[in-house]
Amino acid sequence: MSAARNRNVVKKAPRRGGRPSREASALLADRILEIATELFLAEGYGGTTIELVAKQALVSKRTFYHRFPDKPALFGAVVHRIIDRLRPADVSGLFAGSALEEILTRLARAILRAALHPQALALHRVILAEGGRFPELAVAVADRSAGREAVERIGTLLQSHATTKDMPLDAAHFAATQFLQMVIALPQRRALGMGKPMTPSELEVWARQTAKLFLNGCRGWAGRTG
Repeated sequence: MSAARNRNVVKKAPRRGGRPSREASALLADRILEIATELFLAEGYGGTTIELVAKQALVSKRTFYHRFPDKPALFGAVVHRIIDRLRPADVSGLFAGSALEEILTRLARAILRAALHPQALALHRVILAEGGRFPELAVAVADRSAGREAVERIGTLLQSHATTKDMPLDAAHFAATQFLQMVIALPQRRALGMGKPMTPSELEVWARQTAKLFLNGCRGWAGRTG
């Protein structure tokens, strides 16, 4: 074999060792999260171990720890992943328009779609079942909470209408928290097995009537927080 041909062979030889590319690293982390999501939702937090995740993801524990320092961090990343996948593509579009009742009804529909998604319900079951034994669950969820962002955005929406006297309201963020609870509480309980799950038509009526009731209550409150 000539020296020139030898050089060509060397150039075409596959790269061995070294760090994976950024794209390969991202794909690997995504595979770990995919496996971890399936395990956490099927086996629970206590029944899922780092060893099991690494084994099913076909990675070493060293590779795992290079991306996630511990199980709470992994669970937090799983929560963040689920929230991102359930987040509407156009969040700003949900807040478009000038009619507050229409905006709140649109938001109620989007909130229900996310809260009643099978993965969201499965995650809620894990937290309810194991939160007492594993306090780190509450921390992981709080750090990745979509509810906090929703309260801030809805509170800002309500406050903007309060300043134009369309709906006087001082405690806008408090009211936003109440709105979320009004929208989610009963449909979520029924979806979790505490009653018959609501049908799509029932959920549509629920979204519209909840928005109307909430808005009428806020107008009647007229900013009185005492």
